[in-house]
Amino acid sequence: MARKKAQGLGDTIDQITTATGIKALVKFVAGDDCGCDQRKEALNKLFPYSKPNCLSEADYNFLKEFFEVNRGSVVPTVQYRLNQIYTSTFNKHAEFTTCGSCLLDRINELKKVYENYNISE
Repeated sequence: MARKKAQGLGDTIDQITTATGIKALVKFVAGDDCGCDQRKEALNKLFPYSKPNCLSEADYNFLKEFFEVNRGSVVPTVQYRLNQIYTSTFNKHAEFTTCGSCLLDRINELKKVYENYNISE
C-alpha cells in the first residue's frame, strides 16, 4: 500500500507511531478517542511541509490594500478574490464560506505570506 505524502509534522509522527506499533498500543490503552487525530491536525497546521507560492504583483497589491483597512466584515466579492489568492498561493481550493472563523484562518494564512513577502527591486 502506498503511503500518503506527509503534509506536516503531525503526519510524520503518525506514520512513525503506526510503523512502530505505538499508535496501536495507545489506542488499545486509551481507546479510539485518544486525541491523536486532533494532535496530528494541530501539528500539521503549526509545522506544514509545503511552501506557499509567490504572490503575483496584483495579488500583493490587493492584499496590501485589504490589510491596510480594519474590517468588521468581508463582502462576498472581496471573499471571492481572497479565495482566488488563497488557492493560487497554497494550492488548496478555497470555497465561499459563511463560517467567520474559517475565513479568518484563511485571511491569517494570507497575512503571514503577505508580511513575509519581499518585493525584489
